Amino acid sequence: MPAWVKVAFRLMSIVLAISALAIVGLLGFRQIVDLTQLRSDGDSLGNYVQTLGGIYAVLLAFVVIVVWGQFNDARSFVNREASAVVDVHRLASGLPAETRTVIQQGLREYVDAVIADEWQAMTKSDDQTIERITARLDRVWAAIHDCDAKTECQISVYGEVLARFNDLSELRTSRLTAAAARIPTAMNVLLYTGAFIMLGSVYLMPFERTWVHAAVAGALAGAIAHILYLIYDLDDAFAGDYQVDKSPFVRARKSIAHDHKLQ
Repeated sequence: MPAWVKVAFRLMSIVLAISALAIVGLLGFRQIVDLTQLRSDGDSLGNYVQTLGGIYAVLLAFVVIVVWGQFNDARSFVNREASAVVDVHRLASGLPAETRTVIQQGLREYVDAVIADEWQAMTKSDDQTIERITARLDRVWAAIHDCDAKTECQISVYGEVLARFNDLSELRTSRLTAAAARIPTAMNVLLYTGAFIMLGSVYLMPFERTWVHAAVAGALAGAIAHILYLIYDLDDAFAGDYQVDKSPFVRARKSIAHDHKLQ
């Protein structure tokens, strides 16, 4: 089964389950509360629900924009970091043989470790694994630092290698920061509390026909559940159904392997 089908099925299951629970809750609510008593306040309730819905809609839209922006930033960091790795590996070909060998071997080991271990480590906040992979990059830095560039060409290449390695280190830090970024707990409490308040307010609306009331409550609950699920999933950019793919590093590894064969 394709991955997108699994995601769609899971999302649909969640939305339908929440909608069904909302409808069941509404039917129980209508058995307990006499909605005829609320009809005299129908206009006031309508204005209240409209105002509350507007506020909650703005909140949801704001959070979706924030998490989507963070997700895209994380994806950009990954692409740029993988590109920087390839650049440093290629530029290192112009350095003295001893330094070049250490740098290129270190970068190959770094990319392999990121693909095999670090993606999973980021989702679990496994600092020990992340530090171990960072040490691989530190050895590359040590080799660059100890490089003895003699010719004018090597000195020029060394400057470029140093600049691109600094970019690589900065992008790695940005990627790890993006992996650890989460919506504040207070914001999550506001989102989920707002969802219950919004649905409860719809329960109070004095609809004449039960099926219309149930349709409105179910549709609202399903729509909110869909958005909250999207926020929850995008909040962790490197895990879940929607996650930043490690394919840029896979392509970088292939490019590095190809360059290594040509040397």
